[in-house]
Amino acid sequence: MFSHVMVGTNDLDKAKAFYDALLGTLDVRPARVDGHRIMYLTKAGIFMVSKPINGEPATHANGGTIGFACSSPEQVHAWHAAGIANGGKPCEDPPGVREGSGVKLYLAYLRDLDGNKICAMHRMS
Repeated sequence: MFSHVMVGTNDLDKAKAFYDALLGTLDVRPARVDGHRIMYLTKAGIFMVSKPINGEPATHANGGTIGFACSSPEQVHAWHAAGIANGGKPCEDPPGVREGSGVKLYLAYLRDLDGNKICAMHRMS
């Protein structure tokens, strides 16, 4: 359904270091730099981080969350730990199982360096 997801940043170098470490836990190669944005190219889609083209400061979405698929609860924990080690801030409940509507998920949430809410998710059922 999606071709790509993009979030804004006010510091491209710091964002690259953060997301290279975070997405490296998901076996995603370091970002390709393209001028004012960085791109993580995968078979499943593209994740980009960009300085706003209009020159205004980047801000995060209120109510928005970007989720990254994980293959196991251990990978969720590695993602979360890498995020915190690189300046991300934990938010929501600690990493763990969430159940509802017949679905069992293993989730972890962070705020990136610019305040974007991101999530690691492993579907358990």
